[in-house]
Amino acid sequence: MLPLYAAGFTTAFGAHGIAANLGGFSEDAVTSLLVLGGLLALYDGAEVLLKPVFGSLADRIGGKPVLLGGLIAFAAASALYAIADSPGWLWAARLGQGAAASAFSPSASALVARLNPAAKRGRAFGSYGFYKSIGYTLGPLLGGVLVWVGGLRLLFTVMALSAVAVAVWAALAVPVVEPLPRKRQTVADLARRLADGSFLAPTAALAAATAALSVGVGFLPVSGAAAGLGTVATGAAVSVLAATAAFVQPKAGRALDAGRLTTRTGLLTGLLVTAAGLAAAMLPGLTGVLLAAALIGTGTGLITPLGFAALAASTPEERMGQTMGSAELGRELGDAGGPLLVAGVATVATLTTGYAVLAVLLAAGPLVALAVRPRAEQTPR
Repeated sequence: MLPLYAAGFTTAFGAHGIAANLGGFSEDAVTSLLVLGGLLALYDGAEVLLKPVFGSLADRIGGKPVLLGGLIAFAAASALYAIADSPGWLWAARLGQGAAASAFSPSASALVARLNPAAKRGRAFGSYGFYKSIGYTLGPLLGGVLVWVGGLRLLFTVMALSAVAVAVWAALAVPVVEPLPRKRQTVADLARRLADGSFLAPTAALAAATAALSVGVGFLPVSGAAAGLGTVATGAAVSVLAATAAFVQPKAGRALDAGRLTTRTGLLTGLLVTAAGLAAAMLPGLTGVLLAAALIGTGTGLITPLGFAALAASTPEERMGQTMGSAELGRELGDAGGPLLVAGVATVATLTTGYAVLAVLLAAGPLVALAVRPRAEQTPR
């Protein structure tokens, strides 16, 4: 399992480590906001388009080949800019990284599910989420140090070497999981499966958690700066968010496996706690920023392993990659949609109003679900 966790760390470190430092202070940093926005969108756009495709490919040929191919492609794309060192190749490298991450991220999630029995998937996805959270936390910091020492080329070089190391490790340690026989699936069959509540509910929760996480990382520093806080204080608040999410995920997964927590209760609680965190962001000063970071981290830490475990429990083994890829697509849409929503509301009103709108949206689903309880609650197996 450790190479799969390392793959999760790699995709998180690569996404945030580079994105946070493209506009840094090195000679080869991006100086135009338009170019910076384009490079950020290029990576995310590739993931939105390709994750379901590579997830389905993992079902067809096996998860391990797609995992290894994605890691090798990520290393090659990173080395491209490290060697070429020109603005044009930076676009190609960033596009290649996004496409490669689209391959090894859902295949790693599918392998986590396939290599663990249902009774241990909560803990497995909790650990996988823990290492991804560590990547999100350390990415901007370590990336900044590398850019300060040797510019973007050094950061891309380290990314290439890291991906190669994880690929070699995975090739040696991850067992081959043969693809399972699959019944013929039409487009209508796929649409019905993805429209089923067992897929939509966990995916919507994962998208909501990712939206809140992105808003917290992006806008809590803005709130802190408006309250007169320095960069150290606001940076610490973002670290609290990521560290709390990393701490909570393994515990939530173990509680699910032990039967102390059901998927439904955990997801509803996570959404309500996350909404409370966004509401706390409306409070002025350091107290509001830190309280928001801790609550958003706790809520998203609950949702992430439970959401993926619920998806794995309701998915036929032979379609695991397709489901994980489609769920990752939902997360990417939340990652982009949350900040866009808050920024749009803040443009016509205030940032606190933007927090309030997203908080209401996140709390609405759980409140409706609690008001109209299903006849029977499905518990994890």
